[in-house]
Amino acid sequence: MPLTKKEAMEVYERLEKMFPDARAELDYTTPYELLIATILSAQCTDVRVNKVTKVLFQEHDTPEKMVRLSQEELEGYIKSCGVYRNKAKNILAASRIIIESWGGEIPPTIEDLMTLPGVGRKTANVVASNVLGIPAIAVDTHVFRVSNRLGLAESKNVDGTEKQLMAIWPEDCWTKGHHLLIFLGRRICKAQRPLCEECDLNDLCRYYQGASE
Repeated sequence: MPLTKKEAMEVYERLEKMFPDARAELDYTTPYELLIATILSAQCTDVRVNKVTKVLFQEHDTPEKMVRLSQEELEGYIKSCGVYRNKAKNILAASRIIIESWGGEIPPTIEDLMTLPGVGRKTANVVASNVLGIPAIAVDTHVFRVSNRLGLAESKNVDGTEKQLMAIWPEDCWTKGHHLLIFLGRRICKAQRPLCEECDLNDLCRYYQGASE
């Protein structure tokens, strides 16, 4: 049985106390840099992406500078991020579209962002919520796992989870809530061995309650 809206807000408020520093852990200084870093983060850790972009963005931090690289040159920079050939192809194609169709600025809406190669809903939501001021919940593997364990959502897919989170939390909680759930997933509610006894939410958590019955 999913949490009530009152319980869901209690979860949010406790998460804020647990992780007051919750934020995007990808390093970036511009919207374009966040877009590229988020594309690179698919099937890769933020720690690894930050090491790669620290070097890449020294000379290739705008779409105009990025497209000066050949596919092979960009692959050399991002090889350690995994699926690097496809990511390089998408980054270069997206950068060209940003130059040609958007005057060098990233697209201004979630729907427009999703027209770029390599940008799905999760990536678009990350960018929109962090740098465009658009409330959004990006459902990555941590958000999906944690929200369904807690009872904030009850869905077998990321789209359903996103919709249920948007319904149970008010709009002004979406962006921060996404970061809070990621911090919980990385630090406590881990995939293999969740640290339930250390979690300040275990009295509300549907997963813990089921395991302890």
